Amino acid sequence: MWKRWRTRILLFLAVLGPGFITANVDNDSGGILTYSQAGAQYGYKLLWTMIPITIALIVVQEMCARMGVVTGKGLSDLIREEFGLRLTFVLMIMLVVVNYTNVVTEFIGIAGSLHLFHVSKFISVPLCAALVWYMVVRGNYKSTEKIFLVASVVYISYIFAGVLSQPDWHDALRATVVLPPKSVWGDKAYIYMAIGVVGTTIAPWMQFYLQSSIVEKGIRVKDYAASRLDVIVGSFFTDIVAWFIIVACAATLYVHGMGSIQVAADAAEAMRPLAGDYAFILFAFGLFNASLFAASILPISTAYTVCEGLGLESGVDKRFREAPVFYWLYSLLIAGGALTVLLLPDAQLINVAILSQVLNGMLLPLVIILMLLLINRSDLMGEHKNSLLWNVIAWGTSVIVIGMTVVYAVWGLMPGH
Repeated sequence: MWKRWRTRILLFLAVLGPGFITANVDNDSGGILTYSQAGAQYGYKLLWTMIPITIALIVVQEMCARMGVVTGKGLSDLIREEFGLRLTFVLMIMLVVVNYTNVVTEFIGIAGSLHLFHVSKFISVPLCAALVWYMVVRGNYKSTEKIFLVASVVYISYIFAGVLSQPDWHDALRATVVLPPKSVWGDKAYIYMAIGVVGTTIAPWMQFYLQSSIVEKGIRVKDYAASRLDVIVGSFFTDIVAWFIIVACAATLYVHGMGSIQVAADAAEAMRPLAGDYAFILFAFGLFNASLFAASILPISTAYTVCEGLGLESGVDKRFREAPVFYWLYSLLIAGGALTVLLLPDAQLINVAILSQVLNGMLLPLVIILMLLLINRSDLMGEHKNSLLWNVIAWGTSVIVIGMTVVYAVWGLMPGH
């Protein structure tokens, strides 16, 4: 019995990485800002989204991992082969634009978190940009992955910050399983924030990065059970962290009427007199870790997507001269994101941070629909096609997000809204 369990544990540890990393990097600066504002502005009223979003995240991520293992190809590669270069090109342009705003947001998080410790952004941003570039370009996949796995564990700091904020646990847990009052659905800002919460938790870039990582790691079908567990564990962990971020800000900022967060660092600063220095340090340190972590992964995801879509060489295990477009695009995204934060005042970047998460949510249904069309094809997946339950959850997620987007857009066109 022990020998069998030991084999299973070792197999899980061998494939641990892509699912856990992809899910956790989603709690980036934009994610922390979105969750913080959700808690600061609405208290516990958005906690009910966490359970259905976690289920949807597991389903969508598992679909990507399964397609990667069975086909041995990345998502954008499959989309190009099955739907043509034109659609792939348009989709890549959308992802590059959205991911660029996300990269900018990561450097806003880096600048804001270190500014709390009196470090100028003109020092923190260039140094961190150089660090994340060096880790990937001069490192190798195994060493880089180990760094990212360690960084993922640091997200536990948000759980501690949530506990130190001394929330009303009964109200928080009840709000997690009970729908909010009907009145909130007449609030345009609430719908906007709900779309942002979905978009920041199940971001489109995640699917491309995860499937590419699965393929690059060479996980086989016979080892897929352990890889699926990696995805599930990562999804649960990242959404537990998200839950505690909302709770921490609801218990401190919302309760004291401090609902206006300009950047994610404001949440840490405002929390200091309310929950103490330890909560402040944990929240600030978690923000820095999340921003640095995502500033590495997001450009990689974009570079993977574009190179796969165009049929070019990609991968962090390849040398610069073997995959020049991959590395140049990665480098330009990092440099461009860092320069944007340095050249523009923070006041002009705040809306970009939230908007990028909402754009993630609006683009998500298109990506899921393309995935569903691929994963239900017998010639591609064979016996590994989607189950009816998985199809219902994935289609349902797309329809719900499309519905919220349409409602928000209609309200925006109506006078008085």
